[in-house]
Amino acid sequence: MEFTLTEDRFVETMRTQAEIGGTENGGLHRLALSDADKEVRDWFYERMERAGLDVRIDEFGNMFGRREGTRDLEPVLVGSHLDSQPYGGIYDGALGTIAALEFVRELNDRNIETERPVEIVNWTNEEGSRFQPTLQGSGVWAGTLDVAEQYAVTDEDGVTVEEALERIGYKGDHPAEPATDYDSYLELHIEQGPYLESNGKDVGIVTGIVGLTWGEITFYGEANHSGATPIHHRSDAMVAAADVVTQVRRIPSTLGERTVGTVGSVQVQPDSINVIPGEVSFTYGFRDANAETIREAEKRVLREAEAAAEREGVTFEHEDRASADPVYFDDRCVDAVQQAADELHYDSMEVFSGGVHDATHANEVCDAGMVFAVSEDGKSHTEAEYTSWEDCYSAANTLARAALKLATDDV
Repeated sequence: MEFTLTEDRFVETMRTQAEIGGTENGGLHRLALSDADKEVRDWFYERMERAGLDVRIDEFGNMFGRREGTRDLEPVLVGSHLDSQPYGGIYDGALGTIAALEFVRELNDRNIETERPVEIVNWTNEEGSRFQPTLQGSGVWAGTLDVAEQYAVTDEDGVTVEEALERIGYKGDHPAEPATDYDSYLELHIEQGPYLESNGKDVGIVTGIVGLTWGEITFYGEANHSGATPIHHRSDAMVAAADVVTQVRRIPSTLGERTVGTVGSVQVQPDSINVIPGEVSFTYGFRDANAETIREAEKRVLREAEAAAEREGVTFEHEDRASADPVYFDDRCVDAVQQAADELHYDSMEVFSGGVHDATHANEVCDAGMVFAVSEDGKSHTEAEYTSWEDCYSAANTLARAALKLATDDV
């Protein structure tokens, strides 16, 4: 059966969601549990109800819409997230959520019944920018994260997740756990990397997701006058931190072709041009498809911190922020995505995701798979993020056809 989404409606729905929290530079500023997030949630809730879905909100704000099947079987779950990075792009996350909505709309328009029920989902706080950790809603749902502990997490203003959920009216009545056994989970996302574009492909068949480790290192030196203090009398926390920051960039090249390391946030005290820094904190992250490689990267950065502290006469503390092992998707879901791309005559290739996604946690509950859309220049988490509507549509069709296969075949 030929099954593709209605292209004009799909593009228009994507454009509509992008207006909610949209920026002057064509990006998106829609942080988790903010006013803009409430607005897009209200909009999405209404669209799910219009599509005839049975909508439920769990206690962590995860939004589900269920379309019944013809048989009492485990559902196929499809979706992603609607929150964004600060001044991020309009495709990251939202593309997968809108594609899921358009999938059920197309089923309705064509009067197609599926043996398995189909559920679509918008996960709470995938990005982990306002509240950490990332993948928070799906992590609680899958049982990887404790709901009480995550309720107590605060943003930089001291607002807890629970308070933010209550303020916007999305602390739901349903338990934050699977409402039933699930057959499978599919997610569409932009690649956020250069491989599809550089290889001239239409869509990506995702075979797994890298693991990661996030941490924070704080060096404690002695604040002092920047002019009157001789170099050999200094305990400069910034120099020690700078040495380790450089190593976070260099360590990956000694470990693997796809290993990456990033320092994304630095805080300096007292943060004055005329004062030797007495305290410097920075976050770091390593990612790779191999768990042992990630652990080795962390061991090395801590050795570098010890050496830097000794050289500069300072002390340091280390805090673990988050960790996740690599995920390898089940062949059944990978094959469904591959078959869908082939039947639609899209040129595809297998890829391993360099970013983490909610499918990481969904994979703990059921078989999971993902589709990637082409990212122009590999840009994401920036207003310059761009995927053409043609590439968005190709990936959305691949997702929809694969989900239809899972909901009707091999039952």
